[in-house]
Amino acid sequence: MKDLYTLNDGKMRLVGIPLLSLLIPVVIHVENFMQFNVNFLYNVLISAVITIALWEGNRFIIVKMRRVFPDYSQTEKRLLSEALLALIYTLVVTLILDELLCKIFLQSKGTMLGFKISIIPTLLVYLVYEAVYFFEAWKANVRKTESLMREGVQSQLEVLKNQLDPHFLFNSMNTLAALIDDENTDAQDYLERLSDVYRYVLVSRNKDTVLVEEELAFVDAYVYLNKIRFRDNLLVEKDLSKDTYQQHVTPLSLQMLIENAIKHNVASKENPLKITVREVENYLVISNNILEKTVLEKSTRVGLQNIINRYSLLTERRVEISRTDNQFSVKIPLLAQLV
Repeated sequence: MKDLYTLNDGKMRLVGIPLLSLLIPVVIHVENFMQFNVNFLYNVLISAVITIALWEGNRFIIVKMRRVFPDYSQTEKRLLSEALLALIYTLVVTLILDELLCKIFLQSKGTMLGFKISIIPTLLVYLVYEAVYFFEAWKANVRKTESLMREGVQSQLEVLKNQLDPHFLFNSMNTLAALIDDENTDAQDYLERLSDVYRYVLVSRNKDTVLVEEELAFVDAYVYLNKIRFRDNLLVEKDLSKDTYQQHVTPLSLQMLIENAIKHNVASKENPLKITVREVENYLVISNNILEKTVLEKSTRVGLQNIINRYSLLTERRVEISRTDNQFSVKIPLLAQLV
């Protein structure tokens, strides 16, 4: 909800601050207003300074709390935190500014009246901000639901286009395994890993997230198949803590990134392709050295965008892509299990 963090409230502040600055002293000091004397102008000035301080300070609290408690399930915590901080901030600001400004302009002592007066406008402003926030969040959820539906329909279409009866394929693999000589362990291992890869694709294709542990087991099988072709020219290293294995990622995302690295780079004895998978600040970082092929394989250019699109529907944290002269990296967020 990055757009919800950035408050598009320029017009509301431009109108609201001057309006409250004038309205409060008119209501509280009617006699001075009717006479339109110098004390009324001083009261307007004091009201303007306090209104600006309260509006901008409470606005900062709202933005901060939205970042700290961004999820819908955290609404209660966010509202309670906002209320407590707003109360403290309003009390401190009105006491200090009321006392200071009254001494300067009115040669009198401030009172708690400023705090009592400020509570109602502050509450009204909060209600306006929260109403706008909930409306924008509702619209964002509607858009997200529509996107999920479109992604689901597209996935079903792709499955229908490419569907192959899994029973037929696995039966064919079993038949092929029976035809392979028992002494040909390399072929047996290759076929077993190929079965693991296809089985994982079938099982995970309808899931939003999978355990990192499951995804890495699939990646190991996928890398094994490729190492038959590239041997030691392809190196894949993992540097992950035990806790990372119990986090979640979108299915096939790691495999897509490793496939892209293999597809677009040379892997030779002189220049082996090195791919690393590591954890950095609750992200998985998949990096590879850049050894671009002179003739690139045909690419649909949808792999990375597919990963970005899927993560955008599951979390506010973004997929990050970076490239230097000799290194290409993609950071994908680690996710908690979705309910």
